[in-house]
Amino acid sequence: MSGSVGGPPIQESYRLRRDAELRLGEDGSLTLRQTRFQLTLEQPGMGRRALLLRLAADWVNDVEVGRLISGLEGENRVLPAQLLLRRLLAHSWLERRVQVDDRPLLDLVPTGLGRGSLPESRLHTPGVRYRLSRFAALQHERGVLVAASPLSTLVVGCADAALGAVLAAAAPGVGPEAVARTLGVPPDVAGRVLDELATARILVTDAEFEAECDDAPLAYWSPEELRLHHRSRAGRHALPVGGTYRMRGSFAPLPLRRPYDGGRAVDLPLPDLATIAKADPAFSQVVTDRRSVREHDDTAPLPLERLAEFLHRSQHTSAVGEAGGQEIGHRPYPGGGGVYELEIYPLVARCAGLDRGLYHYDAVGHRLEPVAAWGPAADRLLAYARASGALPRPPQTVLVVTARVQRLMWKYEGMSYAMILKDAGVLTQQMYLVATAMGLAPCALGAGDSQAFAELSGLDPLVEPSVADFLLGSRRATGPAATEGRP
Repeated sequence: MSGSVGGPPIQESYRLRRDAELRLGEDGSLTLRQTRFQLTLEQPGMGRRALLLRLAADWVNDVEVGRLISGLEGENRVLPAQLLLRRLLAHSWLERRVQVDDRPLLDLVPTGLGRGSLPESRLHTPGVRYRLSRFAALQHERGVLVAASPLSTLVVGCADAALGAVLAAAAPGVGPEAVARTLGVPPDVAGRVLDELATARILVTDAEFEAECDDAPLAYWSPEELRLHHRSRAGRHALPVGGTYRMRGSFAPLPLRRPYDGGRAVDLPLPDLATIAKADPAFSQVVTDRRSVREHDDTAPLPLERLAEFLHRSQHTSAVGEAGGQEIGHRPYPGGGGVYELEIYPLVARCAGLDRGLYHYDAVGHRLEPVAAWGPAADRLLAYARASGALPRPPQTVLVVTARVQRLMWKYEGMSYAMILKDAGVLTQQMYLVATAMGLAPCALGAGDSQAFAELSGLDPLVEPSVADFLLGSRRATGPAATEGRP
């Protein structure tokens, strides 16, 4: 507890972090567990046992700790209990609340665990204005407005709704006086609030904000990309990452083969892989020759059998069994956990033996399922693909890659979308190598028109969004091919 002259005292309270649990062992030990982390006290004693049980149930301040321990074991045992409390704080096992009298102002929730997981304290500088960081994000969590930044291992909960007004006012900038007026607290309390917000990197100085926007390396990062990177990698936080099967018990897993209720399917000829293997160039030559080819042969569009061979060699799928209650498969390229969430939708503009329109490639049955006839959305999708790929003329085929996100998110936590993008990159390389070996014209795109694809396909972008795009066509038989290096 710290006092303030002429005003109410600033207090701190503590409780066990909400994503941890306290377990009692048959041998009398107490164990704190949080996903992959564990801390065991083998013989905690009566007082420390009572303290941990209280911390697991509610907020406890230093005065209450002293009363609890002295009442059970005497005053000489208060210090060891306080040392345990500090140890738990230092290793991020506890949340911390700053309050004035009985009024909670803000909660400090650690995201990491272990020694060195907390950021260094940052004290505000009198006379300096503070702004909401470009990387700060506000969201609703368990009935409380929460502010977080991927640059910090502390999350701030707005225990008092007026703190949300402080954060809003901090967009252009605030000082201690403005914080004091908004919260209705004395200047020293406002300064303490600024200290905590600065430590959590929610508020930064004007100079720091300018560096976030204009100076390397932060200027390169968008807030969305940095948050995705931060969440999908372990180390700076203790959130679950990996195959936790978090949706098992809530939803049934999606099957490996994507069911489709479209029109009559187009059965594709099976390629003779043994014959193809004898005719293909050496793998090292394929890798060396791989290029993005941005011009297709206008006189000889891609034949259906060549498209069929390309799709089979790129993504033909066979079921191999089950893992964790989920059907898994095998494809020519590796995929996270054998889940294989990616699907290919060829938008065919010119293909000998195939009508124009959007199709779905059934990678298990090796067939094309009609999805939609050509329409305005197809024109938009094709035009965007041509512009994105810098092609002199419209491409013959746009292969739109989607992700059945629920299939992957059923198993993986914290890293699902990052894994989808990695899988899409692996599939893209597979398509490049296959197209090069076949003498076709491949070109991956940096972006595609997701809205046009959703309109054309009728797919819910929250269920099966498009995540990658790839152009494919026949290569000109004579003359120089238009190339643009390696994407």
